[in-house]
Amino acid sequence: MKLKQLESYLGSLEQFSTPKIELEQYPTGAHIASRMLYTAENSFEDVNSKVVADFGCGCGTLGLAAGLLGAESVIGLDIDAESLEIAYANADELELDMDFIQCDISNLKWRGQIVETVVMNPPFGTRRKGADMDFLSSAMKVASQAVYSLHKTTTREHVKRAALRDYNARSAEVICELRYDVPKLYKFHKKKEVDIAVDLWRFVPQRKQERSL
Repeated sequence: MKLKQLESYLGSLEQFSTPKIELEQYPTGAHIASRMLYTAENSFEDVNSKVVADFGCGCGTLGLAAGLLGAESVIGLDIDAESLEIAYANADELELDMDFIQCDISNLKWRGQIVETVVMNPPFGTRRKGADMDFLSSAMKVASQAVYSLHKTTTREHVKRAALRDYNARSAEVICELRYDVPKLYKFHKKKEVDIAVDLWRFVPQRKQERSL
């Protein structure tokens, strides 16, 4: 599938109608989502025929992009039941099979590297400090091949240090810097939209045998 076709499919998806600020719910735009998953597949072969999990899936955009690119199976996880209902409807609209689990990512009970790739657009941690790193910590425990995640460019050094030192990353690489358009969704937003610089990261977890050495 070509990039423009992928972006077109994702652009048709339903997004949050009443986003919850306490969960830092912002839609992952089709532009960023398509490039994130297209790069994961075409540069690193981390999507097609792989088991992919979308952490904090919201309305399912990243996970459904993985499905469109030929993932063997996709699991979307989110704490918010209303978001999962929208994600399920989006999967149905695209005629894609995607499993959904309602859970708190920071208290995920999965054990071992049970998926190959995790994709996520975590909370930036502006409402609850460290929320983004809780997501990354959980993802690094369950992915065997790669974790793709978006983080504010201003946190780049902190993210890399934590991934390598605390979360058992074998490597942590910024693939590209993107512009994240945050639309005016909440009452406290003064501007029509805000442009935020974000990094697209690819983290490679250590394999089990490497961790035990």
